[in-house]
Parts: sequence; structure tokens; C-alpha cells
Amino acid sequence: MLTKRFGEWFEVTVPSSWEGITIEDVLKTEWTIPKQMLHQLRMEKGTKLNGETKNLNTPLKQNDKLQVHLFPEEEFGVIPEYVAELQILYEDDHLLIANKPPGMDTHPNEEGQLGTLANAIAYHFQANGVHTKVRHIHRLDRDTTGAVIFAKHKLASSILDRRLEKREIKRTYVALVHGIIKQKKGTIDASIGRDRHHPTRRRVSPTGQKAITKFNVIQTLVNQKMTLVELELLTGRTHQIRVHMSHLGYPLVGDTIYGGQPIVPRQALHAARIILQHPLTNETMMCEAPFLDNSFIFS
Repeated sequence: MLTKRFGEWFEVTVPSSWEGITIEDVLKTEWTIPKQMLHQLRMEKGTKLNGETKNLNTPLKQNDKLQVHLFPEEEFGVIPEYVAELQILYEDDHLLIANKPPGMDTHPNEEGQLGTLANAIAYHFQANGVHTKVRHIHRLDRDTTGAVIFAKHKLASSILDRRLEKREIKRTYVALVHGIIKQKKGTIDASIGRDRHHPTRRRVSPTGQKAITKFNVIQTLVNQKMTLVELELLTGRTHQIRVHMSHLGYPLVGDTIYGGQPIVPRQALHAARIILQHPLTNETMMCEAPFLDNSFIFS
């Protein structure tokens, strides 16, 4: 699908599969635009066809140029802050994927907070003349490293939020755990709830929220009595991987909250890969995040 950006406008060349459907059909069916945003586009004449303002019921022809006002200037929502180690894995006009370092929150937890990945993304936007709100689609624990998705406008945010909720964004993690896992692969289906005795800790609880994690053994480190394991989240509960692996008896190395030994300065958990469909073009994308520290090196 051919697309371009012209200032605050997004242009798509109508493919043959859209022949005969209306502008509104594209917005509602192809992009599943929220009702409030559709209403706003209608009121503000935020769609054009071949450069002319048209009724949303106008049918499309192949190779028409459909323009949508997707990029209005917005405040960042967080304070821009330069971070030397910011690593951008992928970026286009609609989304950005960054590799979060250890010891950094994904976003501010209170007004005016600095030192988060969101602050660094705001600075990156500012330095590149992008005036949009910083919108994280998911987050990682402070000491977990790896790939985090940010949307660069409201429509991309809405589409990606919904796909995450429907488990259509595949997130793969790598963890180093204590113990030798003999089972090469498996699925952990154990609900997770709050721990009454600890303000931030979670635990497996039959009354908690449903939580499912798939795991696959990558490498067994016999001498260190550790296992390198790949994990896929089918749900996104707080501390899910850490709780599930500890529950199985294989706590993450460095994860002292859930039984791991402090032989590395953080829990050895890394969001290594994301597979998703692009929010606007629906092309399948795979993004891999390299390790950022030595928490996984035991040679």
C-alpha cells in the first residue's frame, strides 16, 4: 500500500481492494477508527479525496488519493529530556519502537518526573521536529529491558491498543532462571493477584486475573544450574513472567522480590522481539531488540 505524509495530512493511494467502498468504510472498517475521532474528522472536514473535501459517503476508485488529517500538533505530555543511551529500533510516521535500558521507568508515575523512557522519546520527537503526544502502548518493569511500542498519533494508538488487548501483538521475552528446566516447552496458566503482605508484589491466586505464559527452553547452563528460556505473554499482567517462573520453582536470576539470587544487578528479563501488523498498512512487522547489558552472560 502506497502512503505518504504531507505536513499534518496522511495520504494513501487507494488499492484495488478498496474499489467501490466509501471513505467512511475505510475509516470504520479498515482502520476501526473510534467514534469520537470519526465525528471530529467529519466536523473539522479532516478527510479529502484527490485534494478536495468530500462527503464521507463518497465511493473510492483504485489509485484515488485519500488524505486524512492525522498529524495535528500536540503537546508531548511529558518533559523532553536527553538520554544518551536511547536506542530506536524502528520508526515511521505512525509508530516508534525503542529498546528500553535497565533502571528506567517506561513513563512518569507522577507529574514532572524525569528519567523515563517517555521523557527520552519526547526529546527525540522535539529534536526531529515531531510535535505529538508521547503514547506508550504497553510498558516494561523498571529493571526489564527491551522493546516498547509508542504510537505517534491518536489513530495508531487506538488500533494498537485494541490489537494488544486482542492478543494480536506477539511479545517474546528472554529470561535467565535458576534451576534446570527439564521440560523443553510448556504453558503456565495460573491467575495472578496482589500479595496482601507486600505493596508491589504479585502472587498466583485463584481469585486473581487470568494469566497465561508460554515458555520454550533455549539453553541449559549445567555448571551454573541455570536455564535460558524464551517466553511469550498471552496476557499482560503486572510481573507476570516473574511470578509464573517463581511459581514453577525457577525464579529469575537477580529477581530478589520473587526468590532470585542477586548475582546480577537486576532481574534477567529482556523483551527481545515484537511481531505485529502495522496499524495503517497492515504489513507484518518483526522487531528484535539486542541485549543492553551483561545480565545474561555467564560463560
